[in-house]
Amino acid sequence: MSTSEPSRASRRVSHLKVAESGAPGARPELPRIRRVAIVGGTRIPFARSDGPYATASNQEMLTAAVNGLANRYALDVPGVVGELVAGAVLKHSRDFNLARETVLGSKLDARTPAYDIQQACGTGLQAVIAAANKIALGQTESAIAGGADTASDAPLGVNDRLRRILLEARRAKSTGDRVKALAQIRPSHLVPDIPRNAEPRTGLSMGEHAAVTARAWGVEREAQDELAATSHQRLAAAYERGFFGDLVVPFRDLARDQNLRPDSTVEKLATLKPVFGTDGPNPTMTAGNSTPLTDGAAVVLLASEEWAEARGLEPLAYLTAYETAAVDFVRGDVAGGEDGLLMAPAYAVPRMLERTGLGIEDFDLFEIHEAFASQVLATLAAWEKQGLAPVDRDRLNVAGSSLATGHPFAATGARIVATLAKLLAEREGPARGLISICAAGGQGVTAILERT
Repeated sequence: MSTSEPSRASRRVSHLKVAESGAPGARPELPRIRRVAIVGGTRIPFARSDGPYATASNQEMLTAAVNGLANRYALDVPGVVGELVAGAVLKHSRDFNLARETVLGSKLDARTPAYDIQQACGTGLQAVIAAANKIALGQTESAIAGGADTASDAPLGVNDRLRRILLEARRAKSTGDRVKALAQIRPSHLVPDIPRNAEPRTGLSMGEHAAVTARAWGVEREAQDELAATSHQRLAAAYERGFFGDLVVPFRDLARDQNLRPDSTVEKLATLKPVFGTDGPNPTMTAGNSTPLTDGAAVVLLASEEWAEARGLEPLAYLTAYETAAVDFVRGDVAGGEDGLLMAPAYAVPRMLERTGLGIEDFDLFEIHEAFASQVLATLAAWEKQGLAPVDRDRLNVAGSSLATGHPFAATGARIVATLAKLLAEREGPARGLISICAAGGQGVTAILERT
């Protein structure tokens, strides 16, 4: 047994107060809820699919991000990290235990527990929330959370008919039966099942769903292009001032996000042809105001205040609230309603604000995941329709977001958490930021970060 384990156990036990009762069988009280600190974050530069990371696996990318974090915060010490929580949306069978395999291949102590989590584009933020809950309850002192995704190395499925034949052959009790089963194989069975970005319930891609929402909410093309151009310009400015110097570690000869276009303008974006919603009137969504398929990984280091203080680390911010929601997008989009595939944050944020007693005006910064410019604008309109104050655009995605960085599905949440935490830490005095992430399946994950 490691000599570091008793101290870790004793720290956890200290959060359980034994009831002051002489009665036999007195039970410990529930643990006190502790503040959860965002200590830092690391990611690799995001790359367009089928580009620099075309041969990189989820595990390789996630390991690079974890090692970057380990190097910065000396996390290679035995027992220093309580847990790794991470996931990927596009997973091969080899990734079934991605988080744990990442630990074993990284600089972390091999005895660090780990598990996978997945909620489409909300995966990274849900990983942060899962880790934070354990820290808040005193079940662990520190954790790493995040995710990775590669659209380049997406899994190809075996033709379902071929799969059934092979399983039939495996179940065969004799050589004759096995040969009989295998004799059913035809050339057409060798064609693989190519992955498609489509919702199983509707057959529509995410972009096609977003186009329905854009039309339902009357989102204009120029407003989408303006949001996209601003995202690129702000990300470029953040890189130029060195903001990402301690958040991004080079990987495979990339030092910056490959999708970044510093010279992006509304005028240039206006020349692009629509690619989604072209079967309807006045399509507005182009490759320029939509996020490209992307490869990458990102992680965040979370901890108790005591853990951070013991190591001389000042928290960037604290995770203080979070909320999830889901919408019936099948009836919404197919029937032409307002509850589109990516509109769940329109419900999650108002619920979170009501629970915390806060309003839009109480936030200094907003980080809204830019799956599509139209989706961001529709979400803002939905909040206002429910009586929330308008979001000041000067406080929205001030260091750029997914339209510029790209969007490796499971990595986006950790990228946003680390970015917002550092932005809050740069401000003088207390500050508060709101995170909103839409996800496939009609889901949404939101959170609040604060610096006091």
